[in-house]
Amino acid sequence: MSSSSHITFLEPPARTLPRMLQAQAERHGDRPLLTFGDTTWSFRDARDIAARRGGALLKAGISRGDRVAMLCGNHLEIMEILLACGWIGAIAVPINTAAMGPQISYYLANSGARLLVIDADFVERLEHAQPLAPSLEKIWIVGSAKTTVEIPSEPLPPRSEPAEAAAVAPGDTFAILYTSGTTGPSKGVMCAHAQYYWWGVNSSELLEVTSDDVLCTTLPLFHINALNTFAQALLTGAHMAFEQRFSASGFWPAMVRHQATVIYVLGAMVPILLAQDRTEHERAHRARVGLAPGAPAELMAQFAERTGARLIEGYGSTETNFVIGDTVDAQKPGFMGRVRKGYEACVVDDQDVEVPVGEMGELVLRASEPFAFATGYFGMPDKTVEAWRNLWFHTGDRVLRDEDGYFRFADRLKDAIRRRGENISAFEVEQALMSHPDVEIAAVYPVKSELAEDEVMAAISLRGGRDVDPIVIMSHCETRLPYFAIPRFLDFVSELPRTENGKVQKYKLRERGVTSATWDREAAGYRLSRGGRRR
Repeated sequence: MSSSSHITFLEPPARTLPRMLQAQAERHGDRPLLTFGDTTWSFRDARDIAARRGGALLKAGISRGDRVAMLCGNHLEIMEILLACGWIGAIAVPINTAAMGPQISYYLANSGARLLVIDADFVERLEHAQPLAPSLEKIWIVGSAKTTVEIPSEPLPPRSEPAEAAAVAPGDTFAILYTSGTTGPSKGVMCAHAQYYWWGVNSSELLEVTSDDVLCTTLPLFHINALNTFAQALLTGAHMAFEQRFSASGFWPAMVRHQATVIYVLGAMVPILLAQDRTEHERAHRARVGLAPGAPAELMAQFAERTGARLIEGYGSTETNFVIGDTVDAQKPGFMGRVRKGYEACVVDDQDVEVPVGEMGELVLRASEPFAFATGYFGMPDKTVEAWRNLWFHTGDRVLRDEDGYFRFADRLKDAIRRRGENISAFEVEQALMSHPDVEIAAVYPVKSELAEDEVMAAISLRGGRDVDPIVIMSHCETRLPYFAIPRFLDFVSELPRTENGKVQKYKLRERGVTSATWDREAAGYRLSRGGRRR
């Protein structure tokens, strides 16, 4: 089916959050838009609340272009602040809720935030975030808590008289969203109003969202995935529901409770859900489709067979948009999809020269619509120029494009491992490891060998606390990987270090490296033949 007729397409000057809220309030009125807990907003409510909370921001001295930081879990208050910032032309700065003192200090200083809105549960972290950014003038606390920091603080004030919608332009910054910082300091991505609009349009088209759908996410609101879910509902007339957090055991009961038809799971969540015991809720839901970027192809098929919900792969980053993907019926297993209309994708070598079809290279992207991508990194012009060199955004991801135009992800360029003169895809080794029935999740990364080159190391988390002989894992790999790609080192861990949005923090694993608990294939006397069989 096609859902394009359900999407409200706006002319370029109207691709801003205030215009989106106004247009959809007029079109859908009292139709339910958003549910959180026992509270539901209509489309008209969302517009009016944005205006009234915007009035409270203006009353507090926040004006157009000012940054408002938020360190909050999934609450209605954070959605109010996000919409209010867009309404008056201020800039929302959602902060990862896993951030601790030094990271909080960095985000506040880098963004130059004047106001911080913070959950009572996180207030204590401010004591370890000293010194707070000199730009910070006040703190609003959601809930009941006190702080001894010198910045004036008070409980979140009530909404005020409605503010007029600011005449923001599509290229104005709506939010600064920080990258996960898995390889270095986080960069603040300046997301334009029009970029947010296109996130909603592109995702709605690929998921075929209609006004009859119920969208439900458990993902955090500091991440583009959850923010995008709201844009999809706003532009299509659908109803969306937020959960406070992801729970493996509570996921399907929540989907049943909300009668969700569209769900959102990160790739890492798929094996976690499949590792749960089967329950009646897995088939009692109404979910027809789910967005699952980064999910292994074989698990997507298993997920659909077990739950009845079909998953969609695709490609998008905070800096770009949902640029590569296909509807569920047009997907090719193991591939992210084809480039979307309105975007260009190219696979290039390290000199930005396009490589032949079927060869690996870096994915670079650009958009034909104005401000469909982020406008750069806040306060980091050198990083902006580096990432957008030659007028293409350089993703840092290694991919190939096949003869039919489908793109397949290999790994992050920094995840590529060079061993014995061969390039090894960490992603492909991870897929081989996770095809073993006892392996729940695996992360593969390079460590230095005695020969000053890379050795392959894998951190493995087993299902249900099982105990597996490393030799069994080796034998499993021998039939699935070339000899040079089979890990030399194995670490069996209870869990992998992750960011709040589920990404494995491989830099922590690389820093830890080989320990006394690491199994070493060579020390164990286990040798491989060049054909991949033990000798």
